[in-house]
Amino acid sequence: MSNKPDIVTFGCRLNAYESEVMRRHAESAGLDDVVIFNTCSVTAEAVRQARQSIRRTKRERPDAKIIVTGCAAQIDPKQFAEMEEVSSILGNQEKLEAKSFQGLSLDSAERVQVNDIFSVTETAGHLIDGFGERARAFVQIQNGCNHRCTFCIIPYGRGNSRSVPMGEVVGQIKNLVARGYNEVVLTGVDITSYGEDLPGTPTLGILTQKILKLVPDLPRLRISSIDSIEVDEPLYDAIIGEKRVMPHLHLSLQAGDNMILKRMKRRHMREDAIEFANRVKKARPEMVFGADIIAGFPTETDAMFENSLKLVEDCDLTWLHVFPYSEREGTPAAKMPPVAKAVRKERAQALRRLGEQQVQKLMTSKIGQTANILIERAAGGVATGHSEQFIPVKLTGNFKAGEIVRATLDRVDEQVMTASHMV
Repeated sequence: MSNKPDIVTFGCRLNAYESEVMRRHAESAGLDDVVIFNTCSVTAEAVRQARQSIRRTKRERPDAKIIVTGCAAQIDPKQFAEMEEVSSILGNQEKLEAKSFQGLSLDSAERVQVNDIFSVTETAGHLIDGFGERARAFVQIQNGCNHRCTFCIIPYGRGNSRSVPMGEVVGQIKNLVARGYNEVVLTGVDITSYGEDLPGTPTLGILTQKILKLVPDLPRLRISSIDSIEVDEPLYDAIIGEKRVMPHLHLSLQAGDNMILKRMKRRHMREDAIEFANRVKKARPEMVFGADIIAGFPTETDAMFENSLKLVEDCDLTWLHVFPYSEREGTPAAKMPPVAKAVRKERAQALRRLGEQQVQKLMTSKIGQTANILIERAAGGVATGHSEQFIPVKLTGNFKAGEIVRATLDRVDEQVMTASHMV
């Protein structure tokens, strides 16, 4: 068994990105026989799973040091400090600093290193090569959030919005393309607030246009979860007019009922979401939308939930991330009249079923068409990857991870398409 540090990651893409930053720091510091848990706090279930995983790991590897970090550790370090299995706790800022891991390797660090995340005013652009296979690279452009949605604990784990300067982002992407990456994903906590804290207040749209202009050799650019109400004209122009921006957008919608959106303290109404989706689809018909939707938010009636179901069809949403509402202590929503947990679960299942139907509809409509597949894994003559619209695809043939292959989409096997390579 390798003595290199192991990292267990919960939650979002940004956490996955930051786990790779920590891996570099831990390896450079010579840490071995340690397991780092990068936790998530978006739901109570995510925290429970992390604690359960920590206990199980300590039983299986009693000599390993357990380091806990991430949003759950930032928000409530005490709950992990009380676990005898845990050796050290790092906050969300501390986990990204090389000196934290140097201190751990020398056994000179305090057991709990968690500072006030709201005192952090800058976000460094940590350069990493990507995740595992040399295929898709994630570039962090922003961290934190200035909004205070009533259900969300994340700002208390991530702090206020901080942006990585444009020149740094462009430099990272140039570096990644030079190393052979064909696809880059822009990631962060609230990326449509990008630039509010930078000189000249550039926007996500301006950054996107700069990347496309200054890195002409980048074949594919993906934009991760966005708040559609904050899309400015430069971003809209890039989305509809630049083929290198992939025709797949994930929208932070959360609900389809206006009263629930108001109680969530969201900044859009259902009509705004529908108008945005229709406007983009009209200009770029191949665009596919994913979305986050919460089921069973406090006070949600059956009729209100029906509006969320209807939104899936009104916006033609495909890739759904569905969450049954989870009370987070300290948030305003936790004090609102709750929906029964069994009802939340039923509504989440109904949304997921509808999402699966939407995926099947999309895939079926693509049979016989061609797509460019970014190969992510290849072994034993079988390769898997994703099309421009983020459809998972399986191919037979000898391909390398990271290459883009033109293929015909032949059939749908459950939630994956099988394709044949076009020579």
